[in-house]
Amino acid sequence: MNDSLRTGLSNHERNYNTPPQGGGKGGGQRGYIMEFPEELLYSEDHEWTRDEGDRATIGITDYAQSQLKDIVYVDLPEIGAEFKKGESIGVVESVKTVADVFTPVTGQVVERNLELRSHPEYINVDPYGKGWIIKMEIKDREELKGLLSARSYQGSLPKEE
Repeated sequence: MNDSLRTGLSNHERNYNTPPQGGGKGGGQRGYIMEFPEELLYSEDHEWTRDEGDRATIGITDYAQSQLKDIVYVDLPEIGAEFKKGESIGVVESVKTVADVFTPVTGQVVERNLELRSHPEYINVDPYGKGWIIKMEIKDREELKGLLSARSYQGSLPKEE
């Protein structure tokens, strides 16, 4: 896994010595074209944010899920929990590793995707739709200005060889 993928290489990394099977939508397979919706904002830690006014929906990017491979568990924060930008809001566990998920904005959790408890693979097959992780009430909208556009985020990713 790429060392620059902070989402995938926090202090929790574990290797299960299990060969990855590849994600449903792309899972890092050759020839797969990743998606980066233009309407979203992206963090350097590979999370995406959908700006919804006072709220934001947050998940991990298509690139992050492709690096993690088959996701088997998602640890969700409690509703009402408050986080500062850059703090871990939970973990995503795959057959390959355990990765922290970092919040791209400061705020309070107002909703969490409970479907991920029984269907963590939604992050692999639909990272920007069914695979969303939490919704937060944004405390400081100025922080959104520090996030990347789809084009800038794509440009920050390592090139495949």
